[in-house]
Amino acid sequence: MSDLFGETSQPAVALARKWRPRRFADLTGQEHVVQALSNALTQGRLHHAYLFTGTRGVGKTTLARILAKCLNCETGVTPEPCGECSACKQIDSGRFVDLLELDAASNTGVDNMREVLDNAQYAPTAGRYKVYIIDEVHMLSKPAFNSMLKTLEEPPEHVKFILATTDPQKIPVTVLSRCLQFNLKPMTQQQVIQRLSHVLEQENINAETGALNLLGRAANGSMRDALSLTDQAIAHGSGTLEAAAVEAMLGTVGQEYLFDILDALHRNDANALLAQPRRLSEQGLSLGAALQDMGSLLTRIALAQAAPNAIDSDEQDASRVLEFAQKLDGETVQLYYQIALNGRRDLPFAPDELAGFSMTLLRMLAFTPSTETSKPLAVSGARRSVSVSAPPPVVKIPAPPAATEKQTITQDSTPATIQANQDWPTIVADLKLGGMARMLADQCELKSFDGAAMCLGLADAHKHLLDKMYQEKLESALRQKFGAQLKVQIDIGSASGQSPVEVRARVKAEKHAEAVAAIETDPFVRDLVEQFDARVDPASIQPLGEQ
Repeated sequence: MSDLFGETSQPAVALARKWRPRRFADLTGQEHVVQALSNALTQGRLHHAYLFTGTRGVGKTTLARILAKCLNCETGVTPEPCGECSACKQIDSGRFVDLLELDAASNTGVDNMREVLDNAQYAPTAGRYKVYIIDEVHMLSKPAFNSMLKTLEEPPEHVKFILATTDPQKIPVTVLSRCLQFNLKPMTQQQVIQRLSHVLEQENINAETGALNLLGRAANGSMRDALSLTDQAIAHGSGTLEAAAVEAMLGTVGQEYLFDILDALHRNDANALLAQPRRLSEQGLSLGAALQDMGSLLTRIALAQAAPNAIDSDEQDASRVLEFAQKLDGETVQLYYQIALNGRRDLPFAPDELAGFSMTLLRMLAFTPSTETSKPLAVSGARRSVSVSAPPPVVKIPAPPAATEKQTITQDSTPATIQANQDWPTIVADLKLGGMARMLADQCELKSFDGAAMCLGLADAHKHLLDKMYQEKLESALRQKFGAQLKVQIDIGSASGQSPVEVRARVKAEKHAEAVAAIETDPFVRDLVEQFDARVDPASIQPLGEQ
């Protein structure tokens, strides 16, 4: 009979089954669990119930079967079962009479659980322990859990329970408290690739590095998924693994396309940018998966910007990741990442996938931060100059009249006293205040200050803020800044509009007015308004740097 690996007399066996680990040493990425279980088995410190948690395909059921062999190997309880005795072979083949595997997803009722537990009281037939492996245990009904609880509270010495679940939050705490819990981690992409390389080497199958990278990424931490995808890729590629064929099979986008997109964004080339969605769509690749991969790539670029040494130099595209970490600034990377996430979320609501993907890229292009005063944008073969407002200049806040009076500074003047020449909003910004005390300071105005005494004014509309506790906190902060002997007086009366709150509101309004004017007078925007009978919504305009 012919199988994927050539002529053989044996029927084809899926890679996920053929290469299922049969001993602790074969498990990938779960060293923390293996170490704990090995020590417990060596020292004879056995628990009556174990709970293995983790996402699909990380080895929960596999670990349970290995543990069953460790408990029933004819050489004795050991972390290294022989694999050759009758018990080990029968457990590997699923024929061991004292090992019962129950799928809770299809056996949720209390009757199923009672039938299992009624048999638990009898001694093992062939092995040392009766082992019950209950997969997806969180699917059991509440009565079934209650039925199990009594046996977990007073288990027979010859019985071991091994529970496995992808959702431990759904297991009652009364059951959790009676189990020794181990959390199995998803495998890293590099761990998956290393395991696949070993398997394919043993199977004498040639695989390109790019193909392994694609499979490792698509597995999303699941070794079982990685082997199943590899099986599919081998069939798709007629016995070999090539990056292009794997990419087509997965319907994903290769990293090189993503770098082309980022390069077009960096060069502000709309034509090159919009060529990418069409190219990917013509190849039948998933544009939703492309946005997912874009998010992953931007994450790696951001990581490279924050900690370059964290990037694995063995990865195929490490040099390109580091290259774009230098090209793009951190703000731009974060912006692209957020737009990619939102674009992927909104894709089902787009007219079609191509339109949704294209608009996501155009959004990245349109909202790219820029400090240039004029930014050329390629549109349908033509180039138009779009005026982008430069960041508004720093507004110098005029000091209150009393603060402009000439003050005498002696040789004994401290830096804190010299700082008094600043305006009141700047002083408040430097104070270590929060809550209502900060609100009180924000609503006050500086009437006079001679270095020894400070007089503040508070509008009558805000006199409710003049609580004794808030006032004491403000006075304490001012004395900490200007000296312990400072006298502070707060008068309630008319206001001149120089409180920090009012100053900030004026500055914000001025910035917004400048931004609105810049948008409304922009030639490109004016053309859009005229051609489409549109209007500019001032409320939708936000100056750069504001949240």
